[in-house]
Order: sequence, then C-alpha cells, then structure tokens
Amino acid sequence: MFLPLPPMKGSLSKSILLIFKFLSLLALYSIGRLLFYFFNHQYYSDLSFWKLLYIMFCGIRFDASVIVLSNSVFLLLYLLPFPFRENSIYRNFLQFLFITVNSLAMLANCVDLVYFQFTLKRTTSDVFNFFGGTIGNDLGRLLPTFLKDYWYLFVIWAAFTFFVYRISRSIHQMDYNKWTGKKYLFESIIYLVSIGFYLIIYRGGFQLKPISEITAGEYVAVKYVPLMVNTPFTIMKTLDVEGIEPVIYYKDEAEMKRLYNPMHKGKSGEFKKLNVFIIALESFSKEYVGALNHRPYGYTPFLDSIIDESLTFPNAFSNGKRSIEGIPAIVASIPSWTNEPYLTSRYGTNTINSLANQLKQMGYYSAFFHGGDNGTMGFMEFSHLAGYDDYFGRDEYPNKNDYDGNWGIWDEEFLQYTANTINTKKQPFFATVFTLTSHHPYNIPERYNNTFPDGQYEISKSIAYTDYSLKKFFETAKKMPWFNNTLFVFSADHTGISEDAFYTNRVGNYAMPIIYYLPGSNLKGLDSTVTQQIDIMPSVLDYLNYPKPYFAFGTSVFDSTDNHYALSMNNATYQYVERNYSMQLNKENADDLYNYSKDSVLKFDLRAKESTRTKAMESRAKAIIQTYQQSLINNKMH
Repeated sequence: MFLPLPPMKGSLSKSILLIFKFLSLLALYSIGRLLFYFFNHQYYSDLSFWKLLYIMFCGIRFDASVIVLSNSVFLLLYLLPFPFRENSIYRNFLQFLFITVNSLAMLANCVDLVYFQFTLKRTTSDVFNFFGGTIGNDLGRLLPTFLKDYWYLFVIWAAFTFFVYRISRSIHQMDYNKWTGKKYLFESIIYLVSIGFYLIIYRGGFQLKPISEITAGEYVAVKYVPLMVNTPFTIMKTLDVEGIEPVIYYKDEAEMKRLYNPMHKGKSGEFKKLNVFIIALESFSKEYVGALNHRPYGYTPFLDSIIDESLTFPNAFSNGKRSIEGIPAIVASIPSWTNEPYLTSRYGTNTINSLANQLKQMGYYSAFFHGGDNGTMGFMEFSHLAGYDDYFGRDEYPNKNDYDGNWGIWDEEFLQYTANTINTKKQPFFATVFTLTSHHPYNIPERYNNTFPDGQYEISKSIAYTDYSLKKFFETAKKMPWFNNTLFVFSADHTGISEDAFYTNRVGNYAMPIIYYLPGSNLKGLDSTVTQQIDIMPSVLDYLNYPKPYFAFGTSVFDSTDNHYALSMNNATYQYVERNYSMQLNKENADDLYNYSKDSVLKFDLRAKESTRTKAMESRAKAIIQTYQQSLINNKMH
C-alpha cells in the first residue's frame, strides 16, 4: 500500500496521486491508534473488540481532518495550475515539505504512546511553552534520559518516517502534456474543486463549526476520547486558543454567588502565629501510601507513622496531572481548569493571593525550596509572583556532587539543606519544599540500590527513598527550636502511574494524600471530607484564625458549614466530586453520575435514579466554572 504508484500522464494524475497519499497517511494514523491502544491497554481494559473497531472507524474523521490541516501548504503548492510545478527543484522541495510535516506529526503521536500515562490526555499546543526559557532548558537537559529510557519510540518513529518517505516518492510523477489555454482552465478548475473538497474534509463535514476534540464526545464517553483522536489533531486544534472562551451559565450574579463564592472572610479570635511548612511530594499517589490502602504493600513507612499522628483526608484529590499545575493549586489555591496550565497561560501574571503574601501581612518570612535548576518549570518566577521572600534551588545548594544527573539534588540531601537553611531564618515563617527524586527516571542513589524492596511499579523504589528522606528530615527538624510550633502540610503535586482498576479510572487517578500535622496537637484521625489541593491555602488560613478577607477557589476543611468539593479538568471535560459522588460535565450538562465509594469501577450511571442530586451538583459545578473563568479573564483573583 505504501509503494509509489507507477508514472501517470494527464490532468487528473496529480489529484489521483494526492488521494493515494491521503489514504496511505490515513493507514499510518490508524496504525498509530492501534499502537496507542496497546501501549495504554490498562486504561482501556474494558473495551470490547467491536467497540475498539468502532473507535478505529470513527477516528478516521479526526485523522482525515488533521492530515489536510497539517498538509495545507503542501496541498496548495502541489496543485497550483502552473507549469513550474513540474520543475525538479520545486518537486524536490515539495517532497521535503511532505516528509518533514508528516514525520513530525508521526513523532507527536509516538511521544504520546507513553506520555499519555502521565497526563491522561493527548498533548495540546501548550507543549510549545516547554521549549522556551527555563522550561526549555529542562527539556534539553532531560532529553538524553528520555531518549535512553524510551528509545523504542524513536525506532517506531523511524519506521513511520520511512513509510512517509515511500509515500512521498509519488511526488516525482510528472505531467508531460503541453500547457495550452485549455489546460490552464482545466487545471484551475481541478485546483478549486480540490481545495473545496479538502476544506470539507478539514472541517469534518458540513456542520456549522469544524470538528474539535470535544466532537469525539459525540461518539464515545470521555474516557475514550484520547483513543479516538490523535496528537497532531489536539495540538493543531489548540494552536489558536489564546485564552478562555467564557461560558455563561448564570446571568444573575447573586444566584451564582449563592452557589459558590471564592471570597473568604477573615476570622475572629486570636491569630495563631504558627510556622507553616508545606511539603509537596513528587508523584505521591494515594495508592503508594500504605496507611491509606487495605493492601499488603505500601512504600511509605515513615509517612504512615506521621498519618497516625495527623489529621488525614483519604478523600483528597489533585486538581491536575502535572507539577506545573499542582504547585499553584497548593500554595495559591489556583487550579488549572483550562487546557493550558495556569503558569504558562496568558493569565499567569494575574494578581493573586497566596499563602506567602497573605502571611507576610502577619509578619511571616517565606521561602520556596526546590532542588531542581533555578526556575525549572517556572517555579522560581511563580514564587516571586506569589510573594515568597526567597527561592532556594540547585544554584544555592552548596555541594554540586549531590546532583542526581537528571532533575537536581537528591531528596535526602536537599531536605537536610532545607531544614538547616530555614533554621537560620526568623520565626514565624512559611516554607514550601518540593521534592523531586520520585520523578521519572525514578533513579535513587547507588548506595540505596539494595535498601528498598522492588515494588509493583518502576516508581516504587524512588517513592520509598523519598519517604526515607522525609524520615531523616524530621529527625533533624525535631532537634530545632521551631519544630513544635510548626504546622506541616503534606500533599502530592499530582499522582503517578498505576495499573489498578480504581487508581486508573477517572476518580482514582486523581486520588492523593493531604495531611495536616502539628506536633502534640489534637489534629488527629481520618476525615472523610472531600478535599483537593486548592483547599490547602484556605484551610491553613482558617486554622490560624487569619483575620483578613482573601480570595481562594478552594474551601477550608475546618469549616463544617461549607459544601466541600473537588474539581479537575482533562480532555475538555470537567470532573466534579462531592461527598461520595463523581460527575463529569461537558460545556452544557452532566455526562454521568457515579457513587465511587460503592461503585469503584464506575459502572452504574445514577443520573436518572438520582436526578435531584445530579441537578444540584451540576448547578454548583457550573457556578464554580463560570466564577473561575470570569476571575481569570478579569484579573480578579485577589
């Protein structure tokens, strides 16, 4: 199928060759979809053969659209009704253009064969924000590691590129007919008809608007949308998405605020001048924490011991799937409920409230610690925007021999540095430390290779190592004068990889620990309240009896009168969790309703049975979404 056609003469030859190339590219995209399915089979284990076949067939619509879109320049130049298109230099240029464009498209598809496991969505155009500035430096530094670990992806890409080259060879077919007036007219008609035909394919039909990622929801549940679409499609369809396209669910502001209001009143009573120490743990899924699971294994014996002495929330959820989404949520109660992370969006420089700038008003010193390169993922810039006094990264760390060769300083050494550095600062303080060793490629220091047992996942040993590093950190911190007067908050930045039936579904995949620990206090026990990363800021301020009003999208876990929830967004769909219920919403209405505590694999849709609850949850979720969008657009998050 991928061999070039024999030479053809005549006015229709180029159009026929285009159709050949088009069908051949469709075949490559279909193969790519099958590979995506096999690489991520654990997420689609419930998919029957006939359902997969249906998705393969419907996916052709999205493949055809992006083939035309990505090759639009080639199409325009290839069909031009002028004789110079037969020039050998011109034809060689077209062949180069065809190979380059389609090879890059195949590369994008190949990358998502494994990257999907980290984000649970196809890559969108925000990936280009990672090629510039400090984030781009991260990419260049880590690329050799990714090439080593996922070398087979580039073998697959090379195979795809070879077939693209074979398809492109038909570009060399020439038209030997003499260019007369009739031929100019006929070729012009062919050109216009062809452009019209391909325009319809790009739009996906004659409907009012061109197809988008959301269109896939017309065919399948949101879980299967990434399988139906392809990565070049999701990237190119989001290239011109510069900001939020606001939705208006409520014209009555009072009604919307009755359902949801991000403004928090100050509390009366004496302000507690406790130090606050947030420990953000890289990729620490709830699944990895032994004390939060009824199973024979766990990789966090120290964290388990802390849980025994802490107030812990087993129904806690992340607001995103990436570190760049997690840190603003944790320290500033700002989620990324858009296709692009808040930090790299056009709203990333909005005026915001954060724990750093709010506690500064009460005389607090603040510092952000992260062992990666200074500014990695934009965290240094964000810490300045959020009002931290100091940022301590790899540049400030004194011993360069403790570099892990990938991300930054090993957790054990950097956590010791964090404790000793904050010990030199005045009290009260607000400190944030973000660990990094439990990030891919999940290396640990060689001296510990035989210390921690192999677990179920590749990440297991690095989780156990970071847990051990926490133990050493607390052994040091307990000897310091500030320890007993410090509220520690533990949270994952996002969740990690899983193959478990619950932890791979759309609810469990966001499940993570949130823990509040104050030595010698009555903050103890397991609390079933639903909470999320953006609740940490209002919860801390509430517990301290912070006296001033502030803006935060989350709610305080210490406020029993509030309606607690968790909200995340992925694949252009929102997930709203309240009590034991999970709901997914598109822009218009609820797609489903599940009681995930009783139905952990989400089989029984309760919308019809519990219509009142469905309507109430949908109404509040829409109020939250509209408030969020208006706040970002109008820069009113303070």
